Amino acid sequence: MVLAIRRPRSIPAMMGLAWAARRRGWYLRPPFLPLPPRSYLRWRLDTAYGDPRARPPARETLRYLSWARRMRRGD
Repeated sequence: MVLAIRRPRSIPAMMGLAWAARRRGWYLRPPFLPLPPRSYLRWRLDTAYGDPRARPPARETLRYLSWARRMRRGD
């Protein structure tokens, strides 16, 4: 959330990644938002940082968002 406030230009990339990684049947269960499964987020953080509760620095988050966007586009 803080990253989106500090860098509003990153919001489209955040939304695109959230949509691409959304949980199946997200519209059937509260909170009715197209968010990735928690297990996926824990796995990503564990493989990247060795800790499923890690908080990546903003710079790395922006780089990941940029990379994910390019991969979805096929650039």
